[in-house]
Amino acid sequence: MSEPTPYQLLEVDEDASFDEVQEARTRLGEQYSGDKKRLELIEAAYDAILMDRLRQRQEGKIKVPERIRFPERLTPPPASFTPSPPSGSPAWLQRLIDTPSRSDILWPAGVYVGLGGLSIYPAANDGLLQLTLALGVGSCLYFVNRKEQKFGRAVLLTVSGLVIGLLLGGFLGSLVSPAFITTEKFIALFTFLILWLVSGFLR
Repeated sequence: MSEPTPYQLLEVDEDASFDEVQEARTRLGEQYSGDKKRLELIEAAYDAILMDRLRQRQEGKIKVPERIRFPERLTPPPASFTPSPPSGSPAWLQRLIDTPSRSDILWPAGVYVGLGGLSIYPAANDGLLQLTLALGVGSCLYFVNRKEQKFGRAVLLTVSGLVIGLLLGGFLGSLVSPAFITTEKFIALFTFLILWLVSGFLR
């Protein structure tokens, strides 16, 4: 009975690729991990196949692809550095504007709709308006601070929103007919709108 060839020991064909030979060596090594003699035969067969492939390559019997023989020829030239085009808005504005999730929009909206409903309640007096504004400011402070845990920044944005809301609301409120809504209630509603925008879209 003739001795098995290295290819037969590794259970691969003679035209098997190098990857297939390596996979067979690994697979058989795991299969016979406790059999020292068998592992020695597998390693010897693997070495014999490598030597046989090297001899065939030197004799020109195996054509080596150009990408293997001359890998430096196919190395792509280094990509030239192209700076990213500047965005349309300055960096400080990009840090200020937030891309809110649905909950970041809906939760503050629900709070300010509720406060707005209280402020335009027919029996609402100046004390109730002041209370709803205070609650609106506190809510805005909470929602903005929750995003990045920067209390000082949250205070600044909230106070800015309050001032803008009161000033613009006062200006626009003078144009509204008192028969429809009082100026004070309009100012409160407009301020709630500004505070909602600040709490939802700024950070």
